[in-house]
Amino acid sequence: MAKKRRRFTDKFKAKVALEAAKGLKTLSELATEYQVHPNQISNWKQQLITNAPTLFASGKKQRAKTEEELTAPLYEEIGRLKMDLKWLKKKL
Repeated sequence: MAKKRRRFTDKFKAKVALEAAKGLKTLSELATEYQVHPNQISNWKQQLITNAPTLFASGKKQRAKTEEELTAPLYEEIGRLKMDLKWLKKKL
C-alpha cells in the first residue's frame, strides 16, 4: 500500500530551513532528525534565501497595478457623468 503524502506546515518548513541556513548541522543530519529528504531541506533553504528580502520590505505591498485596475474606476465615472448629463438634458 502506498504511503500518504505528508504535508508540512509553514512553521515547520521555516524552522528546518533556518537550521539548514545556519550550517551547524549537515543536511543529512537534519534529514534524519526531522525525517525529511535532504533535497527537500535544500529546496526550503533556497526558498528562504531567495524570499528573505521581501520579508523586510515596507508594510505596503509593492505590487504594480495593471492598466485595467487603473482605468476601470475612470470608465465608471465617465459612465455616471454621461447618465447625469442625459438626465439633466431630459429635465431641461
